[in-house]
Amino acid sequence: MNYVRPKSEIKLTPAEKRDLLQGYFEHYRKVAADNPNLLNSKIKRQAFDRLLDQIGLLILEFAENAVHRDGMVRDFIVLNALPHDMDRLLPENYRAYCLALNALKQWVSAEQAATDRYIFGSACGKLTRELANDCLVSGVESKGCVIELHHPVRDGRPPIPLSKETHDEIEHQSSASNEVDEVMAAIYPIKRAANRSWVMLKLGCQLHLGIADTTRSRSVQSSSKSFAKKASEAANISYRELVAWIDGNHLA
Repeated sequence: MNYVRPKSEIKLTPAEKRDLLQGYFEHYRKVAADNPNLLNSKIKRQAFDRLLDQIGLLILEFAENAVHRDGMVRDFIVLNALPHDMDRLLPENYRAYCLALNALKQWVSAEQAATDRYIFGSACGKLTRELANDCLVSGVESKGCVIELHHPVRDGRPPIPLSKETHDEIEHQSSASNEVDEVMAAIYPIKRAANRSWVMLKLGCQLHLGIADTTRSRSVQSSSKSFAKKASEAANISYRELVAWIDGNHLA
């Protein structure tokens, strides 16, 4: 049986989507005032230990089988031969395991990005920004400031609009928790020190990839590219992977 991405059977009209999202924003205004800890609620990873263990075993089994039979993985490993002095240190089954992990990471990013579309469709991010007159926590008006999207809970509910400063504060609190995102941990100090936004990071990556469509000034483009280069090096991931990570976390 092949995996099929979950899709809602309930279709909302554009007006219903707007009303639902506005009510959702009002709910989180009250949450921010009454119990701000609920703005960043996380479940402990131990709750998924059994599932993650099963996934790990499945990847190991896949890798072991992939190197002993004809197929795309085997062909790729043969084509990308290692230098002789490294060949004995990286066995083929481990290389297949690493390739599978990378594929899984990209799959998770794509599937997580799709969760916002479950209720609101492809226009979720655009609609959220259209209705975001201010930061739901600080009350700072969106006009003239950078608005970023933040998920209070990763259970399918949509993101809420926050000012860059408020988002930074929440992320900083999150980085001190047990659920540390290694990419976030690597990039956040650079972002904070240079006072950059996630929007700039994504733009910088797209500029490096040659896929940016922007009217931003040369100065902003240059700063964005510099930020992206430092972030890519610090997190040890490619520009394309950085864009996928940003999209997967709905940061810009």
